[in-house]
Amino acid sequence: MPTMRYREALNQALREELEADENVFLMGEDIGVFQGAFKVTAGLLQEFGEKRVRDTPISENSIVGAGVGAAMLGLRPVVELMTVNFALLALDQIINSAASIRYMFGAQVKVPMVIRMPGGAGHQLGPTHSHNFEAMFLHIPGLLVAVPSTAADAKALLKAAIRDDNPVIFLEHEWLYGQRGEVPENGGPGRFGEAAIRREGSDVTIVGISRMAITAQRAAETLSKEHDIEAEVIDPRTLRPLDLDTIIESVQKTNRAIIVEEGWPHGGVGANLAALIQEQAFDYLDAPVGRVAAADVPMPYSKPLEQAAFPHEEHVVHAAIATFRDI
Repeated sequence: MPTMRYREALNQALREELEADENVFLMGEDIGVFQGAFKVTAGLLQEFGEKRVRDTPISENSIVGAGVGAAMLGLRPVVELMTVNFALLALDQIINSAASIRYMFGAQVKVPMVIRMPGGAGHQLGPTHSHNFEAMFLHIPGLLVAVPSTAADAKALLKAAIRDDNPVIFLEHEWLYGQRGEVPENGGPGRFGEAAIRREGSDVTIVGISRMAITAQRAAETLSKEHDIEAEVIDPRTLRPLDLDTIIESVQKTNRAIIVEEGWPHGGVGANLAALIQEQAFDYLDAPVGRVAAADVPMPYSKPLEQAAFPHEEHVVHAAIATFRDI
């Protein structure tokens, strides 16, 4: 099985879908000549031409709006926004158009489009380039939300997103772009709504979102080696739809749960999952559901402050140990 970087897996998925369906095209700022801010679209302009790989003006609302219109007419646009923070400029088109049109038109019109967005901390890009808005998009009915953490899932879920008839918010953590992983050759699309159990365990369930799935796995190894605690690590992979069954079954086995995310704590993904676990697995819990999230501040530019503002392995370890204290 070949090994490749996360960005290369995304590039491979885009290339394969462009080859397979002439209705698929890409559009976004600097995705053509410059080959993408994070080089995900490298080589695609040369291979498919300006009609299929379109550089756009710096206007996120216009980019997404054009994508919505193209999707309504039968094309399958893959829109790239340079960072997730810039999606704030396109919320009208994302929420009032992309997410709502199929419902407003009684399913007579579909909006098969993908909006790809990188985000996340760790590169000293400041508060306007480094946030995680999974919770905001999760809140919107009509949108599918993908948060792949591995190269294999990035490729499989992007292929699935492009083929889906619904608008998909595809969130890519900037730290993950350079991470390597095995990717099956000639692999087909993945399935939305299927979580992955990254590590089996019997003592505590740790659910990690996007990059935090990797952090959770590292924390689980530390818990095992240093504290004799065997954690089960679950990577949801998609948040809409959510594979809640896998999470609940794990909590029923371990009787403890920790949610790890890089977004803010108030109204976050962790808050949503903690409520769902409490509602559906309350009788199985031996401790309150723990949450590990980013500091409740705009992301700092200073490297030491930035590192202090998002979760690390030790924070997950401490949260897991805390669930074993007498309540």
